Parts: sequence; C-alpha cells; structure tokens
Amino acid sequence: MKTWSEIAENQPLASKMITSSIQKDRISHAYLLQGERGTGKEAIALLLAKALFCNHRSGAEPCQECHACKRIESGNHPDVHWVEPDGQSIRKEQIEHLQKEFTYSGLESDQKVYVVKGADTLTSNAANRILKFLEEPAQKTTAILMTENSSSILPTIRSRCQAIDLKPLNSAAFREQLVANGVSRSNAVLLSALTNHLVEAISLCEDEWFAKARKVMVQLIETFSMNPNDVFLFIHQEWMPHFKERSQQEMGLDMLLLAFKDILYCHIGKEEAMVVFAKDDPRVENLVMFFSQEKLLDILNKLLDAKRKLRQNVHPTLVMEQLTIQIQG
Repeated sequence: MKTWSEIAENQPLASKMITSSIQKDRISHAYLLQGERGTGKEAIALLLAKALFCNHRSGAEPCQECHACKRIESGNHPDVHWVEPDGQSIRKEQIEHLQKEFTYSGLESDQKVYVVKGADTLTSNAANRILKFLEEPAQKTTAILMTENSSSILPTIRSRCQAIDLKPLNSAAFREQLVANGVSRSNAVLLSALTNHLVEAISLCEDEWFAKARKVMVQLIETFSMNPNDVFLFIHQEWMPHFKERSQQEMGLDMLLLAFKDILYCHIGKEEAMVVFAKDDPRVENLVMFFSQEKLLDILNKLLDAKRKLRQNVHPTLVMEQLTIQIQG
C-alpha cells in the first residue's frame, strides 16, 4: 500500500482521519495505531512520515519520488527513527538512545518522527521513559506507536496518543487473493486465519519451516491423545527446537488454537468452519473421542493465557511446560 487511496480500500476511516489532519495541518504529536498483523500499520506510518517531510506533496499524498520520500522508504532518513523489539521486548536503553538522538537538531529539517513497532513489548522502564517523551513533546515531533495488543499499552501512554483502530481484513476475500496468487485452497484457509498480510502469507507457504510447523503441531496434539507420557519429551525434542523465535512461538500457539477449535467444531457439527484439518481427516474422529467439549473450551482458554505469558516475556520453554501440564490435567 503506497498511497492513501490504497490504504482507504482496507482502512477507510483511518485514512480519512489522517489525511484530513495532514491537509488541515493539524497533525497530532502522537498516534497509536492498533490492529491485527497485516492491517496496514507500517504502511500508514511510512506514508505519514513521508507526508511530513515531502517537499512535493499533493494534498496529503507524498510524491514518493523526492530524496526525502526515498530515504524514508529505505529506512535511511536521519530524522525518522524506528524502534523495534530487541529480542522479545523494547528495552530502556533503546529509548534512552532515542532520547539522545532527539537532543540534536534535525539534520535536514526541524521535523522529527519516531516510530515504535510492537509498542506493547515496552518494558516497564522503557514505557516510563517514552511516557516522559509524550508528556513533554518537542515542537514538530511526531510519535507513531504501533501495536497488535492495545490492552497491554499503559493507559497513561494511550491517553496521550490519538488512537486509531484498524479494522480486521475480510478473511474470505483474502483467501481468494491467496488462491489467485497460486496458494492451494487448504493452505489459503489456514494462512488466512494466521495473517492478513499477503506477502507474509505467500512467504510462509513457500517456506519449508511452515510446512514442518504444521506437521509438528498436529503431532503434538496426537501425542496428547495417544502417547501422553511422551508429551514432555516431544516438547523438548521437537517443539522447542522448531519454534525458536518469538514470532514462531506465537504462531505455534495460534496454530494450536485453530486445531483445537477444529476439534470443537466437529463436536458441534460445524465442520465447514475447520481450517487445520480436512473434514474427512480420520485423525479428527479419534481426537473428538478423546477431548470432550468441556475440555476443549478449557484448553482454548489455557492457550490464550499462554499467548499472554509469551507477550509478558515469560520464558517460552516454561510457557510450553505449563501449558502441557494444564492440557494433561
């Protein structure tokens, strides 16, 4: 998404709010873009930064061709600073470095922008540091915070930003878009439940890691039902070595959520809603016999709790061990 009109196709309200502010020269000192992965947060942040620095802007649309636009696109503009999680969180030292950068005058203009990706991963010390930034904004400084988990943002930070909610994308339309790009129907159904980002979905489909991740996830569920004494061994020998990075660990839990939902859907006669297993997969019948509806609802809640713990930086091995005990309990 390179223009506001393209943004408006998926996020009409967000596009209208921001373009109106640009045209009226009423840019907020801080924005909080909150929405699921793939809903356009980074594209909006890039466009807003370009609109602030572009010397050949037409209304709210940056020209995309000038020196400033190209440097922002490549991530090399000296007055546009990006802060991303270092590992699983954004640390105090990263915000201190950002504050130091902001003590210098703008290198190419008096405008400065900083973008915080994954603002929900700010440690408590880092959040307090950035709160000071938001409480005493410098002139012509714009903060853009992005999050998939707005409930984890400190209320004091949220209250100092103009919050912009990005609506979820249409999963059915996204599935058809994936199929049109050569993704099989079965993979398109699963990928559309995991992400709304076209490039990411196609990349995952072509990645051997994803194919094995799906296999390992199904094997884990089968181990719970067929070889419960081997589950801990499976977690340490198969699951953790494959799901190494935080994003992979979160996706693993997301896939488990979808698979256990499939089993529940079979219980209640909603097989058409299944995304991981095929309707005629013989494994599902055995899993339906093993997991009761009540147990499945409990497992789904435990999986959501495990996702929260990962976001709170609990060690992933500990998260999976606790989850295993809860599912077996």
